[in-house]
Amino acid sequence: MKKELFDDLLQSVREAGAIMQGETAPSRVFDFAPLDVKAIRKKLNKSQREFALMIGVSTSKLQNWERGCCMPPGPVQALLKIAKKNPRAFVEALEEWENPILANQRISSGQQD
Repeated sequence: MKKELFDDLLQSVREAGAIMQGETAPSRVFDFAPLDVKAIRKKLNKSQREFALMIGVSTSKLQNWERGCCMPPGPVQALLKIAKKNPRAFVEALEEWENPILANQRISSGQQD
């Protein structure tokens, strides 16, 4: 390893140690707080089945996210953030989109538009 690269690496390790010991504030912080999927779904007044169909995932996958067993992938997290911030726009946009699975579910359950 070149001396310049080694010196940079060593400086980074020293900075990390100072941050961990509280001697220095980190230059940036990333927030990885998980979204409360269940709260978002309930705010939309949707069952697990309805919400899963809306966003195009299985009910079991949605249940795993709600239990915190795993996190939704990036695109789903973006959708959930929109749903949290503007639930009305979220529902309007997704209900306008003609989802054949949802349409079939409405017909088979006796609901019609």
